[in-house]
Amino acid sequence: MTLSSIIGGARQGPAAASYVSTSPARAGEVVAEIALGNARVFVDACRAARTAQETWRDVPAPIRGQVIANAGRLVENNKERLARIVSREVGKPYGESLGEVQEIADTCAFFLGEGRRLYGQTVPSEMPDKQLFTFREPVGVAAVITAGNFPVAVPSWYIVPALLCGNTVVWKPAEYAAACAEAFYELFAHAGVPDGVLNVVYAEGAETFRGLETALGQGLVDKVGFTGSTAVGVRVGELCGRHLQTPCLELGGKNPMVVTEDAELDLAVEGALFSGFGTAGQRCTSLGTVIVHESAHEEFVRRLDAATRAAKVGDPMEEGILFGPLINERFADGFEKSLGWIDPGRHRTYGSSAVGRITEAAPRDGFAGDLAGLYYHPVIVDGVTAADELFLNETFGPIIGVTTYRDLDEAVTLANAPGYGLSSAIYTTDPRKAFTFRRGVKAGMVSVNNSTSGAEAHLPFGGNGKSGNGSRQSGVWVLDQFTRWQSMNWDYSGRLQKAQMDVLEIDADPGFRL
Repeated sequence: MTLSSIIGGARQGPAAASYVSTSPARAGEVVAEIALGNARVFVDACRAARTAQETWRDVPAPIRGQVIANAGRLVENNKERLARIVSREVGKPYGESLGEVQEIADTCAFFLGEGRRLYGQTVPSEMPDKQLFTFREPVGVAAVITAGNFPVAVPSWYIVPALLCGNTVVWKPAEYAAACAEAFYELFAHAGVPDGVLNVVYAEGAETFRGLETALGQGLVDKVGFTGSTAVGVRVGELCGRHLQTPCLELGGKNPMVVTEDAELDLAVEGALFSGFGTAGQRCTSLGTVIVHESAHEEFVRRLDAATRAAKVGDPMEEGILFGPLINERFADGFEKSLGWIDPGRHRTYGSSAVGRITEAAPRDGFAGDLAGLYYHPVIVDGVTAADELFLNETFGPIIGVTTYRDLDEAVTLANAPGYGLSSAIYTTDPRKAFTFRRGVKAGMVSVNNSTSGAEAHLPFGGNGKSGNGSRQSGVWVLDQFTRWQSMNWDYSGRLQKAQMDVLEIDADPGFRL
C-alpha cells in the first residue's frame, strides 16, 4: 500500500511527488512508499481542521481527555509492534524504541487528568457586586511539523495536549519516518479522534513551507509547532512573526556536560556514553562537549575510551546495542561535514580504531550489522577549544568533544559559549557546585549526575537561544502553547461601575500616634 496524506479521514491523491522510505540499518529494504502532497494539500488540510475545530472545541474537556486515555491504552496494547516499526524505519535500537513508545503512553496518562484540570480562576474585584473570571480557550488549528529522530514520541508532545485543549491538528511528519507516522495516526483514529481533528500531510520541506505560508496568510492556522534544525526554525519563526504568531520552536542543541574534580568518574563515563552515542548522537539533547576539570581529564578520557571501544554497535534489533545507524542518508552527509572539523594536528581521537563509516576497509570490533547500512564509528575528540567548529556547532552523529577547565566559572562560560540552550549536565558530589552551575548555565534543562538526554512527560521540555524561543513542551507548561487566556467581568450591580475610577476608598488618619 502507498501511504498518502489523510485529510478529514480520507486519503488524498494524486501525488505531487513520491518518496520511498528505506531502512537505514539494512540497505535496500523498503519500509514504505509515500505519495507526497504539495502546498495545496497542506492548505486543504488546514481548511478541514478549521471546520472540524468548531465541533471538537465544544466536546467537554473531560470527554476529550477520555479520547486521549483511549489512545494511551491502544499505544500500550501495541507497544512492541510500534517499537519494531520505529526501529526498522529510523534505526533506533529496539530498547530505545520501546522507551519512545512508552513516552506516548505516559503523555496520554498525564493529559487524561488535565482534561479535568483546565482550570481558570475566580478573581476578586475591586468593586462591589462584580465578579471576575479567567478561562482557558483553545487556540484553534495547530500546524505541527516534526523531525524523524523521535518519530512518535515528540509528535505526541504536541498532538496530545493540542487535542486535549480543544484544538485540531495538521501534522507534517518527516517523510523518511512515514510508516511511524501512519501507525501513530491509526492508533489515535481508532481511539475516537473524529475525522478532521487530526490530519496528516506527507510532503517535502519546501512544499510544506509554501503551504504554511499560504495557510497563515488565509488565517487558517493559529499555532505552529516545529521540531527540527535551528536554521529551519529561524525561517519558521520569521514566517510566524509576520502573522503576529509565536510558534513553539524546539530546535538543536550543543549540550555540555561538566565533570568536576570530585565527580564519580565511572558514573560520569556512563552518562557520557549514553548521552553522546545513544540514538547514534541524533537526539537534540545529545551530548556535545564534555568539559572536564583538568585534574580529572586524563583518567576520564581513558575510561571513556575503554567504555566506547567495548560498546556494541550494529543492527537495532540485536540485543545489547548501544546505537545503530544514522537515520537517513541526508544526515550522513551532514555528519561527514562534522568529521571534517577534526584537526589531526591538534585533536586526539579515541573510542574507535577508525573515524568515519564502518566498512570492510575500516571495520569495528564486535560490529553486528549490515555493512551497507548507515553505520559510523563512535569517536571521542579530545583537545577541542572554544574556537573550534566542532565545539560551536551541532554535529548530529556519534561524536563527543572533550575540553578542560580550571575553575567552575570557566566551565560555565564554556558551557554557554556555543549559544545553544537546550540541555546540560554536571557530575559532582558537591551540592554547591551543582547549584552554582544551575544558576549560571543558560540551558532550559539541567541534570545533576545524569545524562544530557532523557525527559519525563510531566516536566517542561525546551530550550533557549539557538535551541528555541523559550516555549516549553510537556507537563502543565505546554497548556500555555495550546490555549489562550480569556478574562470576563460580570457586573450585577445594575449600574455602570468604572474600573480605577469608581473604587471605594477607605480614609485613614495619617496623624494618629500611639
